[in-house]
Amino acid sequence: MYEQQLSESIEQLLVSRNLRHMTVAQAALQPGYYLRAARHLRDITGAVIIGTGFPVLGTFETDGPVGAIALYQALETLGARPYIACGAPLSHALATDYRILPLTARNQEAAYREATTQLLALQPQAIVAIERPGIAADGHYYNMRGEDITAHCFYFDPFISQANCPTIAIGDGGNEIGMGNIARTLTDLDITASITCCNELLVADVSNWGAYGLIAFLGLWSQQDLLAKISPEELLQYLSDRGSVDGVTRENTLTEDGLPLFEGANIIEQLRMLTHFLPLAI
Repeated sequence: MYEQQLSESIEQLLVSRNLRHMTVAQAALQPGYYLRAARHLRDITGAVIIGTGFPVLGTFETDGPVGAIALYQALETLGARPYIACGAPLSHALATDYRILPLTARNQEAAYREATTQLLALQPQAIVAIERPGIAADGHYYNMRGEDITAHCFYFDPFISQANCPTIAIGDGGNEIGMGNIARTLTDLDITASITCCNELLVADVSNWGAYGLIAFLGLWSQQDLLAKISPEELLQYLSDRGSVDGVTRENTLTEDGLPLFEGANIIEQLRMLTHFLPLAI
């Protein structure tokens, strides 16, 4: 019962700002989705594929990669073998420091071949998509402004649809992989929604924060303060040095979705409180 209540508290916290109407999406999900998703990642010792990277102005946005790196590091600490799946230029930016699964397919046919080959080779025990564009009903990709960004996207959807393992997706607007789970609900939002489904959809005001929600459970179960190891400032600086931009402002700043870095840091501290790794102030 405690874990279910914790999950519901996390779910409320992560949409409390309601920046892009994710309370609407949350209402369509069965409560406890962070707990159910985290259970898929518990005690994994094999490969986990983490897909991320949203194209903006010829480069990549900060929301997604920050959470992907944080989850990668947490899973590696716990004995898993994570890979970050992304296309250029993000794949090149991260290649020196992380295991990268480069996405190269520019059309759906090539993407299915690429996914089939990589899934067979890696035999992942779970796949996570964090702020990864999802295919719309017309077969194209769209950003939050409704712009067609298909020409700038590498396909990750087939990794989710063809997987023989649990699939988790995190989104904050409706146009990301996984949002197909609640397609009917999203018709009321001003977004060209994705139709790609997953086993467990997670929503948050900023997708990076959804990764922190998963890490909260992984830390709780392993009795390690994994959240304390995350520095949004360091991660944003790391990405900024490699050409990232804020997805909302489109500027090379240490921000995520237009929010200053201390907002993400505050979320981490609140999650630490919820999981009892940070004592309440007296």
